[in-house]
Amino acid sequence: MSRAKVQAHYDEVAGVYDQRYDLRQGRLYHQHLSGLVLDRLKSRGLLLDLGCGTGIFIEQYNKTGEKAIGLDISPGMVRMGRLRCPDSEFIVGTADVLPFEDETFDSIASLLAFTYLNDPEAMLRESYRILKPGGQIAVCTLSWNTLTCMVPFFYRLGERLGFNKIGVGDFGEHYYTGKEMEDMFSQAGFVDVQSARCSFAHYTLSPRLFAFAQRLEPFIEAHIPYLAFNVCVSGKKE
Repeated sequence: MSRAKVQAHYDEVAGVYDQRYDLRQGRLYHQHLSGLVLDRLKSRGLLLDLGCGTGIFIEQYNKTGEKAIGLDISPGMVRMGRLRCPDSEFIVGTADVLPFEDETFDSIASLLAFTYLNDPEAMLRESYRILKPGGQIAVCTLSWNTLTCMVPFFYRLGERLGFNKIGVGDFGEHYYTGKEMEDMFSQAGFVDVQSARCSFAHYTLSPRLFAFAQRLEPFIEAHIPYLAFNVCVSGKKE
């Protein structure tokens, strides 16, 4: 996966990115995922948001009375994050080499960014290093199933057809199962590792279908989780 290509794409769309997750269905979709991540982070305290984008999750986290730092590969996204959350710090960087001292953070979150990582194992090792003992990490990302496995194909097709839309492109994303991610978390040293598939109402649906999927979502997550699009994985540093 080309980091330069991912960075260039998100620099290009930074100014309109919030149209995806900060309006109408996108906001409801993102709030659902954010709530699941927050529920996993009992440690709270100083948080690092990896792949922070324009700071949507940091804005929500700050409302709990805690402080957060955002890191993203895209300078354009970081610039927008600083505008959204002027009291928070935002840094341009990559998740596999984190510019922080050991045992700096109480919590780490990452929403909808894990699939872009060239070296997810390095990201998890670095996350373990910079977490304080007892600190927690929660990652929510698009997961592999029979529906999402076709997404890269359509994204590649969209790029070749010149379909200019946020996130659409041949980025070489990798979608993991919950078990695969649990294994990576454990190998990095995390304990109390748990995963759960989540979200069935995707923001790209028509308003009527989105409302219908929202009503079904609790049942799908509880009883037919394989149909859920994302997976939320968490762990703790002893």
